[in-house]
Amino acid sequence: MSAIYDNVQQVRSIISRQAAATGRNPGEITLVAVTKTVAPELVQEALAAGVTDIGENKVQEALSKSTCLGSGFNWHLIGHLQTNKVKAAVQLFALIHSVDSLKLIEAIDREAGWIGKQQQILIEINISGEESKYGCTPADALDMIRAASLKSNVHVAGLMTMAPFTADKDRIQAVFRGLRELKDTIAGYHLPNIEMKHLSMGMSHDFEIAIAEGATLVRIGTAIFGKR
Repeated sequence: MSAIYDNVQQVRSIISRQAAATGRNPGEITLVAVTKTVAPELVQEALAAGVTDIGENKVQEALSKSTCLGSGFNWHLIGHLQTNKVKAAVQLFALIHSVDSLKLIEAIDREAGWIGKQQQILIEINISGEESKYGCTPADALDMIRAASLKSNVHVAGLMTMAPFTADKDRIQAVFRGLRELKDTIAGYHLPNIEMKHLSMGMSHDFEIAIAEGATLVRIGTAIFGKR
């Protein structure tokens, strides 16, 4: 077996262990293997190891890989999406994690409408308040989600965030807890076409903390493919 196969099994074992430790069903948690700059043949190894969800940061890189990876798995866009890439993104990705503006929602709705698709999206929230991170503020999230609820070709399936890259576990936990609490608040409004099903949070260095705070999608790259 390859190192990638072993790494996938180890990550799944950690997910199961952490889910059990926090009273959760590991089946609620999807491993999204992040393949930024990873060669297609290595992505194939991850798929052969049972990965069913692939996350890419850039639309063009995903399009390039899609021609040789075939089908049978789900593409996730986890990086920032520019409006001029929306048409291609809607055609390829099952779930777009990184929607952070009404302008982007409107562009996705328009392009999805042209191909008869209801595009699944997550609203990206900048919980930490870091200027270097994308995402709308928690204060703006509800208005954006209310607007999205009126669109016919977009379906908001939850929220996404990134924690600070730090060794301070309390700070990381506070960010993930903040996203979970925001999700609960939004769910309480019972808006049409809005489903607070997913929390996309947690990467290789902090996904155990994310699972403890309710993550349903963990975005794992380094722990599977090694350092880029």
